[in-house]
Amino acid sequence: MRIREQLALAGGPVKGAMLASLFSVSRQIIVQDIAVLRAEGASIVATPQGYLLLPGRVSGMLTKTVVTRHSDSSSMEEELRIMVDRGARVLNVIVEHPLYGEITGNLMIFTRSDVDRFMEKMRESDGEPLSTLTGGVHLHTLEVPDETTWRSVLDGLREKNYLLEEK
Repeated sequence: MRIREQLALAGGPVKGAMLASLFSVSRQIIVQDIAVLRAEGASIVATPQGYLLLPGRVSGMLTKTVVTRHSDSSSMEEELRIMVDRGARVLNVIVEHPLYGEITGNLMIFTRSDVDRFMEKMRESDGEPLSTLTGGVHLHTLEVPDETTWRSVLDGLREKNYLLEEK
């Protein structure tokens, strides 16, 4: 339970290596302990920034799904900035793979600083976005405080031609 307490105190993502160092165990032990905590019902997600203990659902927040498309990392950065600048919390990215079905990557991007950290990690790792599997088409699950914010997010994405809508 010490890991859960540490994640709660951190108030944000914590790297597995940092937890391993803190508790003087291997990184693999942390992975196993996180799996046990999840099995016990703890809402812990692995994000690009580290492990994150999700608080109980934010009261009053609406959960929405948006379908977008972009072609490169600079477009991805702009897309994420549009969403957080207009008040959305970007929880994940989802792609539909022909063999594996739905693939979800947890993002937990809430601020411009989170966008910057995510983009830096992507550059450093030479990783490819999940959307490269689907020609740039992907979904995001967002949390927004109200319908006005949701419409603003949609408008911003539409202005840059990132939003996919029924024709």
